[in-house]
Amino acid sequence: MSEPALVALRGASFAYEDGPAVLSGLDFEIREGRALALLGRNGSGKTTLMRLLSGGLRPHEGRLTVDGQPVTYDRKGLTRLRTTVQLVVQDPDDQLFAASVEQDVSFGPLNLGLDDTEVRARVAEALAALDITALADRPTHLLSYGQRKRTAIAGAIAMRPRVLILDEPTAGLDPDGQERLLTTLDGLREAGTTVVMATHDVDLALRWADDAALLTPSGVRTGPAPTALARTDLLREAGLRLPWGAAAAELLRAQGLLTGTEPGPRTPTELAALATGRPGTPGG
Repeated sequence: MSEPALVALRGASFAYEDGPAVLSGLDFEIREGRALALLGRNGSGKTTLMRLLSGGLRPHEGRLTVDGQPVTYDRKGLTRLRTTVQLVVQDPDDQLFAASVEQDVSFGPLNLGLDDTEVRARVAEALAALDITALADRPTHLLSYGQRKRTAIAGAIAMRPRVLILDEPTAGLDPDGQERLLTTLDGLREAGTTVVMATHDVDLALRWADDAALLTPSGVRTGPAPTALARTDLLREAGLRLPWGAAAAELLRAQGLLTGTEPGPRTPTELAALATGRPGTPGG
């Protein structure tokens, strides 16, 4: 028997007051150690799904499980969930509220009732992981947008979650900021955190994710990112375009430069390596 999903929704339905169902009968899984990209058009239910997974909303039907055990929505159950799953929203200004970076990052651990030594250790660890140790005493209102994004993620990391869910984490960042953030996420994954990223950027999803989940009007479709993001029928249903890497792979196969089983390029560097015959690591 396979291991239960780390976090899962089973038969979950949700509607906002006086509105139609946003999600209906949804089955959705987060598998430990797999980088998962969540994609879909505006209004497809991505934000609702993330809030259900993190306990911000409760399904009207169905259930949320952690390690196969149903989540209870009392204080004990929600504390257990929030030490397992942390959600970082798209706009860091919706999440930051304390006077300084250090105070903001310490808020979650303090609410867990941890002693001062443990809180300081978690804050130091989170600041180091996000490369913002030098900003510890900086007032949050004086931070750049990218610094505020990192501070919001550090606040989530200080809870030491097993799953980190990020809503459009690269939105609003310049190319250098995006690369630095992706490097940070790679470090978190190597340290054992399972990362879920909601994004509209199909090229980023193909490059970064192990698996892709596409929210469509007929339900969620999940599979290995290179396979799911090459399905033009699914992409069309989800209101998304074909990633350039998948289009390049089609062309390379048509020209006999890739076999049917070889992975296509996920980055421009990998494409250049294929084009020039240099050793490359497509899909790595």
